[in-house]
Amino acid sequence: MAIKLELKRTERILFCGSKWWGDPDMPENMQYPTMEVTEEGETFDYPLTFICQINCEDIAPFDKEGSLPHEGMLYFFAAIDDYIGYESPVHNPSGEWPKGRIMVKYAKSINFETFQTCMLVGDEDEQLTEPELEIVFSECNDDAEGIKMLSRAVPEGYPEHLNLLELVSEQTSGLNFGSGKLEILIKESDLKFGNWKRAKAVLG
Repeated sequence: MAIKLELKRTERILFCGSKWWGDPDMPENMQYPTMEVTEEGETFDYPLTFICQINCEDIAPFDKEGSLPHEGMLYFFAAIDDYIGYESPVHNPSGEWPKGRIMVKYAKSINFETFQTCMLVGDEDEQLTEPELEIVFSECNDDAEGIKMLSRAVPEGYPEHLNLLELVSEQTSGLNFGSGKLEILIKESDLKFGNWKRAKAVLG
């Protein structure tokens, strides 16, 4: 069974909770991920888009096989500006994305006193992120429609992989992949040992 993610607008404060968009709540020593971009001969670091953070206690009741940790916080970042209506310095191809266009991070424990909200702001201190959305979790089949985690339905050519997070076009989030989807995959052996850097993105 997979885990379905339903996104809801909310007035609740979601600090250190499971949330979609907004700004990540991270430990002091965790760096916000960036990718290296070259434009007009100049190379610079460009922030990846924060997709969501998952408080692992929230998904524990639905992760019957124990594929993911059941405590701590899991974070997803990717170069998806194109798919939420913003200009992007990079344009990702169909198929597997180049290394560095996706990043999964994990904090083993959550501390409300030391975690900090990492906010991205513009030149005039304006907030650059989309309003945060609450995530409601439930069980679903691997081939169910919508955004989901831990599906074993993976693209051809990726044996021994698990679908950590599957993103599809979704009205509430504003994601638009057309008729396609973005799948964040990881080998089950890498997942077992917490090799989050080995995650990869496949656009289909």
